[in-house]
Amino acid sequence: MRRISVLCAAVGLAVTAFAAASPAEASYHLIRWQDSGFCQIWDESIPTTPWPAGYHRASASVPTFIDALAMKDAALKNGQCTW
Repeated sequence: MRRISVLCAAVGLAVTAFAAASPAEASYHLIRWQDSGFCQIWDESIPTTPWPAGYHRASASVPTFIDALAMKDAALKNGQCTW
C-alpha cells in the first residue's frame, strides 16, 4: 500500500512539473466596440465571445499581452480607438 502511495505522489509531482514547464499558448487581439469606439484587448483563450455583440475585430493576433498593449497604445495615438 505504501508503494502505491509513493507512486501516486511521484506521478502527481511529474504532472505538475510538466504543466509548469509548458509555455502558455495564449494570443491576443484588439476588439473595437462600434457604438463607443472603445478598444479592448481580447484573450483568444477565452472560449466565449464578448457580450453584447456590437464589436468587431480591430487587429491581427499577437502572442503576448504586452504586444497587445503596445498595439492598443498605437491605436489610441493614431485615433483609431477612443480612451
